[in-house]
Amino acid sequence: MASAAETDFKTRLQHWIPKLVLSPSLVMVLVFVYGFILFTVFVSFTDSRILPFVDKDGQRTFDLIGLSNYEKLFRLSHWEIALTNMAVFAGLYIVVCTIIGLTLAILLDQKIRGEGFLRPLYLYPMALSFIVTGTAWKWFLDPGIGLENIVQTWGLTSFEFDWIKDRDFAIYTVVLAAVWQTSGFVMAMFLAGLRGIDNEILKAAQMDGASNWNLYRRIIIPQLRPAFLSAFVILAHLAIKTFDLVIAMTGGGPGRATELPATFMYSYTFSRNQMGIGASSAVIMLMTIAAIMIPYLYAELKEKK
Repeated sequence: MASAAETDFKTRLQHWIPKLVLSPSLVMVLVFVYGFILFTVFVSFTDSRILPFVDKDGQRTFDLIGLSNYEKLFRLSHWEIALTNMAVFAGLYIVVCTIIGLTLAILLDQKIRGEGFLRPLYLYPMALSFIVTGTAWKWFLDPGIGLENIVQTWGLTSFEFDWIKDRDFAIYTVVLAAVWQTSGFVMAMFLAGLRGIDNEILKAAQMDGASNWNLYRRIIIPQLRPAFLSAFVILAHLAIKTFDLVIAMTGGGPGRATELPATFMYSYTFSRNQMGIGASSAVIMLMTIAAIMIPYLYAELKEKK
């Protein structure tokens, strides 16, 4: 029979083992995520141009300059272009993904034949990296080897689809590729929400003579508000940090037609060696993501109460 001391030791061990197991990952998150976030905020208030912060003579190469980098940032035409492109990209990306995802979810919720095959088919693009997606769509939309060339080979020599090379339309090709990759994931969220609705409510509404249109408009879609909020937060987060898709498809071009804040930050930090301005753009992106998360967290806390 175990003594009281042994029992007490086992109890303390069971209490501390989870903490000991999780502590290394917690330390790494604190250092490599939140630590570098704080470091980025610090750099945004300096005139740093490149790492390391000392020259060959060991002299410090930066000074604290307050909000000067933020003032310079918003005077740059490149940053204005990046913000404009972000507004177009994020707006279309979120709206189109939501519409397509909801439509697919409603269709699959009808218990159609082949649902088990269609669901993974729609979800498959999400399993690909944005680099793979961007490269594939770059080839597909390239006028020399892609869709335009194929259709012209079939005999329609007047067919043209060179959006990826056009300054006015290139950003829409990025939207097209992003929507293709993410719509299936949004569909899965809405489908889970639809399957969670109480069927008794729907049967009662049908017995009262509610049409399918009114059923969706007044009962089903209002109950999908958590799914709508989750979709908005995830899509907005993906839109703000979009980098690899643009680099793979267009490299930010033609010109700066597809420049986004993430590509702007990379360019000014590592290509132009202006770390202060690059860091200030990163801080603005972080603040935007945090602002988007606030309504989601508020809704979660309110639901728990």
